[in-house]
Amino acid sequence: MLARRGIATALAMLSIGSAPAWALFDDDVARQRIETLKLETTTRLGKLDAQVEQSQRVQLDLTNQIEALRAEIAKLRGQNEVLTYELEAATKRQKDFYLDLDNRLRALEAAPAAAAAAAPAADPAAEARDYEAALNLLKGGKFADAQTAFESFITSWPQSSFQPAAHYWAASSGFQAKNYARAAELYQTVHAQWPSDVRAPEALLGLANTQQIQGDTKGAKKTLDTVLAEYGSTPAADVARQRLKQLAPPPKKK
Repeated sequence: MLARRGIATALAMLSIGSAPAWALFDDDVARQRIETLKLETTTRLGKLDAQVEQSQRVQLDLTNQIEALRAEIAKLRGQNEVLTYELEAATKRQKDFYLDLDNRLRALEAAPAAAAAAAPAADPAAEARDYEAALNLLKGGKFADAQTAFESFITSWPQSSFQPAAHYWAASSGFQAKNYARAAELYQTVHAQWPSDVRAPEALLGLANTQQIQGDTKGAKKTLDTVLAEYGSTPAADVARQRLKQLAPPPKKK
């Protein structure tokens, strides 16, 4: 009996003595878990910070791109306004050109009227009709067709009093159609065959234009000098002087 009591007492004492050890074990596990959670939290926070920084950089890049696009749009708007202005100016110049062309036609065609009466054509109505048709093509801006029509007139009516005018307008049509080589030939023909015609100095100005646009600045200057030498008192001479100033090389910097 006493032995059983001793055993029970011993077991009770062992039980009491071992309780704090289990409690300490549980605390270590809890601390380890807390440290693990702290580490995981710190890692997650670091990743979130990195993501936030990346997002901020992306947002900054987008902001810069938006500002650059806005600046480009403003630039394009400015260019568009300039182009619109230039287009309007070009349209006005073209209208002025055709008005001036019509006035020149009226003035220039009045001169050969007397000669036409002295040398009547085989079919004056057909001659006038062909010439007027070519002229209408030129007025309508159909430059290539006008050049063809005028050259056809030149071939069909070799004795016509309108030959100087037909050559001149064929050259002008060719120039507008960018057929510069042929235009130059026709302008030269006007000056060579009809040097006293009112169109001769204008033909030389046209020739200078074709030479300049083809890069023959030296030739253009020579042609303009011819205008001054042979037709110094005409309005064409004033134009020639202005163009020579434009073609003159800029003064050397000191």
